[in-house]
Amino acid sequence: MIKAFIIEDESRGLENLKNLISAHCPEVEVIGEARNLKDGLSLLSSTSMNPDVAFMDINLPDGLVFSLLTQLNHINFDIIFVTAFENFAIKACEFSAIGYVMKPIDPDQLIEAVGRIRKEEDPKTAERMELFDSIYRNPNAFEKLSISAVDGIYFVNLKDIVRLEADDNYTHIFLKDNHRITASKTIKSYGELLESVNFFRVHKRHVVNLNFMQKFVKGDGGYIVMDDGKEIEVSRRRRPAFIEQIRALQANI
Repeated sequence: MIKAFIIEDESRGLENLKNLISAHCPEVEVIGEARNLKDGLSLLSSTSMNPDVAFMDINLPDGLVFSLLTQLNHINFDIIFVTAFENFAIKACEFSAIGYVMKPIDPDQLIEAVGRIRKEEDPKTAERMELFDSIYRNPNAFEKLSISAVDGIYFVNLKDIVRLEADDNYTHIFLKDNHRITASKTIKSYGELLESVNFFRVHKRHVVNLNFMQKFVKGDGGYIVMDDGKEIEVSRRRRPAFIEQIRALQANI
């Protein structure tokens, strides 16, 4: 069983989350709950409370939940934020690989978030929260990406990512030092996440860092030559938007 702790100030929201967990995530057992930061800190600091994951509302009556996390000596559990739509918070979650579900809670999103929990591994929550905090405080400073890979969690500088390639529900991420990381996330997710930081999805299987593009070969079979010599096809459907993006980059030079 996955042991879960919940911090939620609204009674209806708390009961709804517990009911959804019971109905859709039978592998999760709720072992504790709190309605505010003070009680949450007290319970999570107790040696008898050892959850695998904490579901946390971001905005609580006595402050933001982040202040609780900074007071814990060691965070050895995963985190899933439960929040109403906040652009900055959601983007920060995605870049730092922190789980989240949005209110009103979609059962499918809850199942997906719980499915990412790996009890047998070090969740590296403190490192991920540090990255989350830096992005949350400065939402335009996207410099690093937390990657939940098949063999652990990696923290990678965006400027070191050359390209990404789809492999069913996994994504291979190629770095400029020739290392490859296989992430347990789809290429679609990464394409949407990175489109604002100079990456472009040129094909259903490929996302490229435009900073590593050496040449674009036009024609019916148009393709990109990357700095590492790899040739990446640009699909016919995505070509007009890609060319427009290149023109925009040229205009900014």
